Amino acid sequence: MSAAVPSAVREIADGYAFTGPALELGAVLLDGTAYAGAPVRVPLGVLNRHGLVAGATGTGKTKTLQLIAEQLSEQGVPVFLADIKGDVSGVSAPGEPGERTAARAAEVGQDWRARGCPAEFYALGGLGTGIPLRATVTSFGPLLLAKVLDLNETQEASLGLVFHYADRNGLELYDLKDLTAVIGFLASPEGKEELKGIGGISAATAGVILRSLTLLENEGAGAFFGEPEFDTAELLRRAEDGRGLVSVLELPAVQDRPRLFSTFLMWLLADLYQELPEVGDLDRPKLVFFFDEAHLLFKGASKAFLEAITQTVRLIRSKGVGVFFVTQTPKDVPADVLAQLGNRVQHALRAFTPDDAKALKATVSTFPRSPAYDLAEVLTSLGTGEAVVTVLSEKGAPTPVAATRLRAPQSLMGPVDPAALRAAVDGSALAARYRDAIDRESAYEKLAARAARPQAEPVPSPDARPAPSPQARPEPERRREPAREKEDAGLLGALLGNPALKSFARSAGTQLGREITRSLFGTSRRRR
Repeated sequence: MSAAVPSAVREIADGYAFTGPALELGAVLLDGTAYAGAPVRVPLGVLNRHGLVAGATGTGKTKTLQLIAEQLSEQGVPVFLADIKGDVSGVSAPGEPGERTAARAAEVGQDWRARGCPAEFYALGGLGTGIPLRATVTSFGPLLLAKVLDLNETQEASLGLVFHYADRNGLELYDLKDLTAVIGFLASPEGKEELKGIGGISAATAGVILRSLTLLENEGAGAFFGEPEFDTAELLRRAEDGRGLVSVLELPAVQDRPRLFSTFLMWLLADLYQELPEVGDLDRPKLVFFFDEAHLLFKGASKAFLEAITQTVRLIRSKGVGVFFVTQTPKDVPADVLAQLGNRVQHALRAFTPDDAKALKATVSTFPRSPAYDLAEVLTSLGTGEAVVTVLSEKGAPTPVAATRLRAPQSLMGPVDPAALRAAVDGSALAARYRDAIDRESAYEKLAARAARPQAEPVPSPDARPAPSPQARPEPERRREPAREKEDAGLLGALLGNPALKSFARSAGTQLGREITRSLFGTSRRRR
């Protein structure tokens, strides 16, 4: 390092001198000068300790995501990105050289080369160009769905009872019409009689839930629920050259339904948590998941929902998944979740109002003390593409706070041409698997057939007769890991030893099986 570098800068840079593989974020910035010989980096092995990318609108958060994503891909780590504004698709195409890019590269000591990443493009329910992502209602679960519908605690509990009844009676909840049919039945005199032993649903509560479902469907959200259900294992793939695949979820078409898309992203995380085996700390994560507009997830959330988020974020680290929440200020993230975010990239904040000033003070308080900077002053004077950074070292300790001039992404900083995007989607191997919706016999058809019979017979209890096993749904193959096979074999043996649960072993994949394996969010475990 050059002797011209101030001692304060050298002390900061020493905190980022890691020995193992690391991502290059930029160069230390002090008094408006970037020091190319003082790189700011983040170890690859600590990215499963999660992170936060925050800052006011227009400060460069999206470009930071792009910078990190393309380096992760280069290191063989798959990435998931939510494209809120429609400009992240450029990660798949080489960037455009220019004077500004060349100047930024020279300032931070970057060997800039135009290069795109292997990418897959998705859209929720097919509202957009990408491959449709769908989830069945039963796997989405009552807790997540209650968040989408903005239900109170009483209504949420009643919705949970609906799922419980459907699980135990072989009524598959694939799409919204299935759920509507079951709620309507349970609010009827016949349905109330069947619920007598475990509680009931008032007509008023059923009405609220049904109206919320109707509104959700009228907004076009019905397309998100159904089959074929997306297998989150697709997010863990690598390209043929070994680079990690960047999965880009197109979201502009659902900006008027923010509660739905933020909750859908949480479903993806919850499903990954259920499906992946425990691996502990790896030398590099299996997947890094960027959760954009994170404040929408937490706004208005129930206590149970927040507890489930906190526990999922805490535990998914051991599955090899890193989660970065992207929002405007750390205040948008609950304290229990914020405490688990070991890597921080804080872009500029504005302090135009008393509330802004309060948010700035709160943000400063979340960083380690820094002898080199007045953080309140630095955070309001950062330019676009500059940020205050602190990450975890290879030993798990926080690094010194570093004002940083960030590197320029090597991929295209903007959307790709629509024709190129369409060609990429049409050429994907996943298009045939997920593009066309499937509508199989489920709760709606079963209840309609029951109502059409002259004298409907009572639905048998699952204790008396196993629920009929539904037709296997078309899902991609998954590689079974030896450790997982051993774990599953031990679990199956324990179940077979219990006479009360033998029907579960005989009917794996049934609604009863899904009920037993519901997770923190009430989501069901996928059957292979």
